[in-house]
Amino acid sequence: MNGKNLFFVGMILAASGVLSPPLALLAGIAYGMSVQHPYHLDAQRLSRLLLQASVVALGFGIPLAEVLRVGRSGAIYTAGSIAVTLAFGLVLGRALRVKNGSSYLIAIGTAICGGSAIAAVGPILQSSDEDMAVSLGTVFLLNSVALLSFPLVGHAAGLSQEQFGLWAALAIHDTSSVVGAAAKYGAVALAVGTTVKLARALWIVPVSVATAVARKSRARIRWPWFIALFCLAALANSYFPQYRGEFGELNRLGRVGLTVTLFLIGTGITKNTIREVGLRPLAQGLLLWIMIATASLLLIRSGWVHV
Repeated sequence: MNGKNLFFVGMILAASGVLSPPLALLAGIAYGMSVQHPYHLDAQRLSRLLLQASVVALGFGIPLAEVLRVGRSGAIYTAGSIAVTLAFGLVLGRALRVKNGSSYLIAIGTAICGGSAIAAVGPILQSSDEDMAVSLGTVFLLNSVALLSFPLVGHAAGLSQEQFGLWAALAIHDTSSVVGAAAKYGAVALAVGTTVKLARALWIVPVSVATAVARKSRARIRWPWFIALFCLAALANSYFPQYRGEFGELNRLGRVGLTVTLFLIGTGITKNTIREVGLRPLAQGLLLWIMIATASLLLIRSGWVHV
């Protein structure tokens, strides 16, 4: 079977529910590591659009009151963790002698929301193709590890669903992997993880503005409009109960879309991705991620951080 046929078979299996989100990601990685991707750029664009549409659809299954409660309580932790992650990330990058451009992008991607933050800040920094490839590759590799390992660690640590959703949102880079891991853990974890992660993603705007001011850049700031649509979906779910059946179907489609998104993201991880990243940037991203994941887990288990 050729690469094109395998790609569409993977898409169908992910969309049909045969593959769970973690298995869809693994299948995508297996494809990317073994086959020349015939639709590489198209898959990248589709994964971004499908992720945003899926997140909005997931909003139809979450009450607005829950979104407001979790978003409000998670805002303080989000602001603090972003500041700490950025500071540690830049220090680590300097200590490991990672190029300034790649180091900043890896720190931004870890602090806020992975590839989305890197894609927003990269043009402001006028980052080279190499810097973008290295930072995105680092984040995507660690995202894959997080999606597969976090549910196992969460169960071993005895985390409740609320605790796990908060931990995933604080310690996993991309929204897709946060939602995938949280969905594997349970419905409450999914609601908490999605809401806190989207509140975190809003920080793309102020960080982008601050970076533009510091660099005197006039690059266009990317606004994450899909987060507002997610809130509107939760609003509709709360105030139009007569459409609960239709909203439930949209929520189910959001989960399907997320699974397909993870497959598409996995196909983008290739042997070239690993070669381009290099040891120093990967070490920066890995050490920073382990520090943040460990610290947030300890704080959540101790009760210092909660929703």
